[in-house]
Amino acid sequence: MEGECKVMLDAAVDADARKQTTPVRPGSKLTTGLLVFTLCLASAAAAVLIYNRQTKGPGQEEENFDLRHTLRQISNVRAAIHLEGEYNPERTTSVEWRSQVDQSHSQGGLRLEDNEIVIPHHGLYFVYSQASFRVNCSDADDIISQPLVHLSHTVKRWSKSYGNDDGEKSYQTILHSIRTVCQKTADSNPDEDGHWFSTVYMGAVFNLRKGDRLKTEMPTRMLQSLEDEPGKTFFGVFAL
Repeated sequence: MEGECKVMLDAAVDADARKQTTPVRPGSKLTTGLLVFTLCLASAAAAVLIYNRQTKGPGQEEENFDLRHTLRQISNVRAAIHLEGEYNPERTTSVEWRSQVDQSHSQGGLRLEDNEIVIPHHGLYFVYSQASFRVNCSDADDIISQPLVHLSHTVKRWSKSYGNDDGEKSYQTILHSIRTVCQKTADSNPDEDGHWFSTVYMGAVFNLRKGDRLKTEMPTRMLQSLEDEPGKTFFGVFAL
C-alpha cells in the first residue's frame, strides 16, 4: 500500500509539472501531494475495515452478545437461601435445617454451616422463618400451673459487630414470636379435643455484615410436636 501511494504521488507531481507552462510554485505541488496522500489514507482505512469484517465472520457478533448477556446475568444474581426443617432428637433447642431437600436452595454465597446461615457480605437482607406444630391440648402434665399451650420460635444473630470473638458465640435475638393455641382443662376428652394445628411465622429486614451467623431456637418440649412435612417448617434469607 505504501509503495502504490508513493508511485501515485510521484506520478501526480510529474504530470502536474508537465502541464504547467509557467514555473510552478512550491505551494501547488504541496497541495497536490497532500490530496493524494489523503486519498491513500482513506483507501487504507477502507481496506482494514473490510478485512476486520471478513475476519469476524457472521456469527461472532452474536456470540459476543450472548457472552455479555451471560456475564450480566451472573453479576445480577442475588444471594438467597431457603432451608427445610425437620425434627432431630439429637438437637434439643432447634430444628434440624436441611439445604438439599424439596424446595430448598442456596445461591450468591449464602450457606448452611453447623445448622446456621452464614452471611457472605455486608448489606440488607430479609430474614424469615416458619414453624408448624401439631398440639394435643388434652395432653397436660400440670393443668393447674400451666393451663395454656404456648408456641414460640426465635431467630438469633451472632456478629463481630457486637464485639464478640469466635470463641464466645454470644447471640442476640432479632426475631421472636409466641402464640397461645389452646387451653388445657381437667375434664378434657382426647376423643373430643383431638389436635390443634398452628403455625408461627416471622420475618423482617436487617442490615447484616459479612460473617454474621443466624440460627433458630425453640423450646425442647415443642420440638416433638413439630410438623416437618415439605413446606410447613422453613428458614431463609435473601439479599435486597
